[in-house]
Amino acid sequence: MIPRTMRAMVLSSAHEPMALTDLPIPKVGANQVLIQVSACGVCRTDLHIYDGDLAEPKLPLVPGHEIIGRIVKVGDAVTRHAVGDRVGVPWLGHTCGTCLYCRRHRENLCDRPEFTGYTMDGGYAEFTSAHEDYCFRIPDAFGDAEAAPLLCAGLIGYRTLRMTGEQNERLGIYGFGAAAHIVAQVAVHLGKRIYAFTKPGDTAGQAFAMRLGATWAGGADENPPTELDAAMIFAPVGALMLAALRATCKGGIVVSGGIHMSDIPAFPYRWLWEERQLRSVANLTRRDAEEFLAIAPQVPVRTHVETFPFEAANVALARLREGAVEGAAVLTMGA
Repeated sequence: MIPRTMRAMVLSSAHEPMALTDLPIPKVGANQVLIQVSACGVCRTDLHIYDGDLAEPKLPLVPGHEIIGRIVKVGDAVTRHAVGDRVGVPWLGHTCGTCLYCRRHRENLCDRPEFTGYTMDGGYAEFTSAHEDYCFRIPDAFGDAEAAPLLCAGLIGYRTLRMTGEQNERLGIYGFGAAAHIVAQVAVHLGKRIYAFTKPGDTAGQAFAMRLGATWAGGADENPPTELDAAMIFAPVGALMLAALRATCKGGIVVSGGIHMSDIPAFPYRWLWEERQLRSVANLTRRDAEEFLAIAPQVPVRTHVETFPFEAANVALARLREGAVEGAAVLTMGA
């Protein structure tokens, strides 16, 4: 029996703590499903929304876009899923299907997208609704809490890795948080050598990276022992783009995996010369999700999570801000 109301953590304005609120159960359109949420990851993007760095959220808003749960109701036109299916819902919640980018199979750049936990309510709640085409079946190898970070940290990390190119073997990772700890495992599985960069003095983070298979780990103010073929940036610090650029060899690629970053300082052209590249990753595609969720059990990816009751979402965000979470923070729902 589906109840009429649910509990949710609601953000009413930037910088204000979320409030535990009773809300109506979300309505389900013809191509949508209703999901009873079991776990929802806490992403740095949620922190950017809370801080007002991403300035156009739906308010009031139920955040959360790393959602794991089971379908309890389907719309009249749903064909991809059935009641009882365990699915995950990522950041990209819907695309128009008709704009130039969608027609060119670049739906991550859609002109009229919808984003889970930003332009539509997300998973910091007992129930959420989602478009059927943007829900993905979760491999049985992962428990609910362990699967949640795969839906953003994992997907964005995987897309960022793809952007570094197949021939690059010496990979730098700047910012060793939720995304990095997942993509490092995938990269090692693919035969890459990982050079991990943390905040200066973060010896615990460096040890964590080494346990996950890194060849070397040090502070972001250090030079790696060899030139890098490519680098991935997951910390929202623009100056790291330049640190990574200076560490790459000729033809090197530096890819930012973040949705928000502080300004990149001015730099001399000679740092970019010799066909080095600076790139960014925007959102994800359904292809990314399908490929990554297929490879994750093969690695196998082991997500490191710290769980919180969903009512403690404010605490989880605060710990994320402090850099006090090893791996990923995940909210779990009570029975």
